[in-house]
Amino acid sequence: MVTGATGFTGGYLARRLTANGHSVRALVRSREKGRTLADSGIELVVGDVTDPDSLRPAMDGIELVYHLAGTFRRENISRKKVWAINCQGVQNMLDAAIAAGTVQRFIHCSTVGVHGGIKNPPATEETPYAPDDIYQASKAAGEKIAIHYMQQGQLPITIFRPGGIYGPGDTRFLKLFRPVKKRRFVMIGSGNVLYSLIYIDDLIDGILLCGTHPNAVGQVYILTGEPALTLNELAATVAEAVGAPAPKWHIPFSPVYLISFACEMVCKLIGLEPPLYRRRVDFFRNDRAFSVAKARGELGFAPQVDLKTGLARTARWYEAQGLL
Repeated sequence: MVTGATGFTGGYLARRLTANGHSVRALVRSREKGRTLADSGIELVVGDVTDPDSLRPAMDGIELVYHLAGTFRRENISRKKVWAINCQGVQNMLDAAIAAGTVQRFIHCSTVGVHGGIKNPPATEETPYAPDDIYQASKAAGEKIAIHYMQQGQLPITIFRPGGIYGPGDTRFLKLFRPVKKRRFVMIGSGNVLYSLIYIDDLIDGILLCGTHPNAVGQVYILTGEPALTLNELAATVAEAVGAPAPKWHIPFSPVYLISFACEMVCKLIGLEPPLYRRRVDFFRNDRAFSVAKARGELGFAPQVDLKTGLARTARWYEAQGLL
């Protein structure tokens, strides 16, 4: 079973598993949302990680669970809902897997965001939790539930923390590609903070290792690309991918941060999604660099796609879709 299969990473994973000859079931909130998955030969079962009753029949006969479902950062989503999906949803899935009696391994998707901004990069799996926002805090809480079940020996569990994920099919990095291509991108702050990225195919390779390698049971792994790069280097490589000059303009961080705070407050009063908010601006302040030494040493994890190649592939996909 794959949860979150209607999303970017979950969809890639479900299709890779099917291509590898596995029978795959996707938990979807509606059959319409999963229509393209069904076209790929993936079985659909309607359910929701926040509804325990819907998970029992969905888990029937399942041997391997890849739990990727979650809600990402959105300013208009309630704290209660974020917690219900990213935290309580993990416990609901684990309880359903235990009750099924057939699950041989449960692979849970966390995030490197549980570490927050990194003070002494690169961070490792042993770096303390330091979530910066509700999304990261909810994912840390969900991960802690999985670790508790792991320590209690209730189920063979592996947890992975992916870095920034990119590749054809994902649109989150359009907010970087578009202004760079239009020569309107302005770096906030110095641009020297570090950021770790992983190409989608490399991440799927790592997730499959978490689900199959005997060393992975009972472990937590960071899965990202190496080395980390500065935001200046990222912007320059994106510029090369879209045929634009490397961005050169910078503006100070503090004024933009204050403006983002004011924007949040005003938009909250009038019920609108803020076009600029503190969490987005924090991206330009916090180092997020990570080591994959543990996954490399214990699982043989070895990302193959370098950043220049991966960003070029992503740019070509954006262009083919008419997004650039």
